[in-house]
Amino acid sequence: MKPIFVTGAAGFIGYHLTRFVLELGRPVVGFDNLNSYYDPSLKRGRLTQLEGLPGWRFITGDLTDSPSLRRALDDSGAEHVVHLAAQAGVRWSIDHPEAYVDSNLVGFTNVLEACRHGAIKHLVYASSSSVYGANTRVPFSVGDTVDHPVSLYAATKKANELMAHSYSHLFGLPTTGLRFFTVYGPWGRPDMAYWKFTEAILAGRPIEVYGGGVLQRDFTYVDDVVEAISRIASSPPTGNPQWSGDAPDPATSSAPWRIYNIGNHTPVSVNEMISILERLCDRPAKRLELPRQPGDVEVTYADVKGLSRDFQFQPTTSLAEGLARFVTWFRSWSVPR
Repeated sequence: MKPIFVTGAAGFIGYHLTRFVLELGRPVVGFDNLNSYYDPSLKRGRLTQLEGLPGWRFITGDLTDSPSLRRALDDSGAEHVVHLAAQAGVRWSIDHPEAYVDSNLVGFTNVLEACRHGAIKHLVYASSSSVYGANTRVPFSVGDTVDHPVSLYAATKKANELMAHSYSHLFGLPTTGLRFFTVYGPWGRPDMAYWKFTEAILAGRPIEVYGGGVLQRDFTYVDDVVEAISRIASSPPTGNPQWSGDAPDPATSSAPWRIYNIGNHTPVSVNEMISILERLCDRPAKRLELPRQPGDVEVTYADVKGLSRDFQFQPTTSLAEGLARFVTWFRSWSVPR
């Protein structure tokens, strides 16, 4: 069985996907630069969990190094690529735009080129719910236009979808973009609110709550996300015979290109998330109320009809259930080692 090539394998979703695929008995070749956007020891900790698992191989490398990326992909023997490596973070993109251009634009171009020349049968890549930007009609549908991003991070993710389409159209490279909605769970990212809140509540420190905590997010548990990715990766798209340039469908194409929302279809307010964490941590949160931040949107809410229709799958893990698993993991992981 040929391996799957996973970029960002030491990242949050990449680690969980790798473990899921290995447990199904399929080999994985991981590629990651272990950058310092957040503590690299967490990334190394994830890799430690994968050491010794049958079929696992890891390569340290950077997306911006095109020859090394292409060599790694060619040597892997993979026919399917799941591209999860990127410079993450909506707010960080405001002050560090160059990092997003390098990783999310130059890096993604290198991934596309490596896949094109490597005769890859399917490229699945991470997009983001942030592409919906200034859209206010909910739930967010892949059939909606997404031409008004409110952060550079979102703009780079929209650009990725357009870049992928050009390669699907020009070279017949099957590509599928996944718009993730606030993924959370064990081994998550320390820059995410649920992690910061849990850490602060358990330590008795104030949590920073922006905009009164009324913003709503479609929190999606990581196990649901990786099952969706696994199903999608094994089913390369074909051109939609019903697609028409006179009335273009933004989610499909005459080329082998697709877009899917990966969300829980259940928006929850930040205040409700805080209440759940207070119960799980068995103590009240001390709140520091701050104004809403640039780049924040009012609500994210995924329409997942396409995911359900094409793959007979829809995320089902409730926020209370998923956060309980995260807090249990966090208490054990954060014990001084």
